[in-house]
Amino acid sequence: MFRDIWIVSDTHFNHKNILNFRNRETGKLVRPGFHTLEDMNEHIIDRWNSVVKKGDLVYHLGDVFFGPQENYLPIHKRLRGSKKLIIGNHDNVRFFAKYELFGKIQIWEPLQKYGILLSHIPLHKDQLKRESNGLLNVHGHIHEKPSPEGPYRCVCVEQTNYTPVNIDELRTT
Repeated sequence: MFRDIWIVSDTHFNHKNILNFRNRETGKLVRPGFHTLEDMNEHIIDRWNSVVKKGDLVYHLGDVFFGPQENYLPIHKRLRGSKKLIIGNHDNVRFFAKYELFGKIQIWEPLQKYGILLSHIPLHKDQLKRESNGLLNVHGHIHEKPSPEGPYRCVCVEQTNYTPVNIDELRTT
């Protein structure tokens, strides 16, 4: 049994261009404060390992990394905890499966016990009604932008101080 369960999304390890992305409405950098790609990667690794301990479980809600696959492997080894993946739109499932980097890979996962439904993108309200039976949709994908109104919570690193969120902070039951 796992000690703690954590949820994170959109780490975008090794994604150099994300350092230049700006919010279309405000013009502000999506990830301010990082001078180099290595600064960003190290900060996210440090924030992850500041809360996740050996024996914990982390659900990564997609968009794990960009760039050459072999550059991600050393990062993955440094991240504590057992990991499960909810597939994001930029994830290479074959690569993750080949190296057995995630214990489970899914499109979404309802966690009835906790009152949440995990997905990469916020599910459409009609889909959410069919799939969730009132569960909170914990998602990623939208980075710094607000979640839709209703039963949604974004765990993109830009909204969580680059730190995985404990499932107890998200529980609705």
